[in-house]
Amino acid sequence: MSKVLVSGLINIETTLKVDGFPIPYFPVRYPFFGAGSTISGVGWNVAKALTTLGDEAVFVSLIGSDLFGELILNAVAKVGWKQGYILQTLEETPQSVILFDPEGRRQINVDLKDIQERTYPVEKFYMAVRCCELAVMSTINFSRSHLPYIRAAGIPIASDIHTISSLDDAYNRDFMEAADILFCSDECLPCSPEEWAGKIFDNFLAKILVIGMGSKGAFLADRTRGLREHVPAVFTRAIVNTIGAGDALFSGFVHYYMRTKDPLSSLRKAVVFASYKIGERGAAEGFLTESELERWCETIAARSE
Repeated sequence: MSKVLVSGLINIETTLKVDGFPIPYFPVRYPFFGAGSTISGVGWNVAKALTTLGDEAVFVSLIGSDLFGELILNAVAKVGWKQGYILQTLEETPQSVILFDPEGRRQINVDLKDIQERTYPVEKFYMAVRCCELAVMSTINFSRSHLPYIRAAGIPIASDIHTISSLDDAYNRDFMEAADILFCSDECLPCSPEEWAGKIFDNFLAKILVIGMGSKGAFLADRTRGLREHVPAVFTRAIVNTIGAGDALFSGFVHYYMRTKDPLSSLRKAVVFASYKIGERGAAEGFLTESELERWCETIAARSE
């Protein structure tokens, strides 16, 4: 079991199933059992996934002093995380509305409220990160100012910058400069994954880069080993909603890499973890335990023989 700091967003997520994109206008629809609300957000998704896999997640975040904030604190208590690191300093808790169709395509609408103007207290953050083996730093503003301290303390940093199209991305650059393990999506890349890996290693300190490629799987680049490897996607069960697939891929990789330090094996298992997760509609639903994931990996391996 690894002890991992997770610094990131919590929001209330509402999902709505639609017939397809683009969406035609209707004054009223009745999508029975097609709408649902749950707790989500990148930080919540990663912390919950790591906890389900058996790690100890120390979760720091900001929420509102509202009804949703109280709902979140009750859920935190049930999961077993320390409530003292999730602070009710926002005017309102962030929310998201996600439309998804039968093909698994989705449109994400995120209302961050005033979280991007708020900071996380330095002393409280330092208390949370001590004794952690890794810091997962989501790309939310309250994480940003703590990056230099974590690097100075010698704690490895993992960040997922999601969709990106330029090395000069002003919002993500601090995270790109600080990360030892860097994840992103291929959705908006200006070049091939192989070329992008070269650019990242030429300009930043990251030792490992993973690029999520959706239905094509994922691409791994390891600076130390000189490794470049494409890991294909696998099928576990029917896709319901692809929301949260990247968070699941990231979490699965972090879990196994912290234990084995074998990036290729870790990514192969993370691909299975993400494949199973997208059989649920919510971003924080559908996580396998480690023993369940191991059984699925054995099943996938047997299929390929």
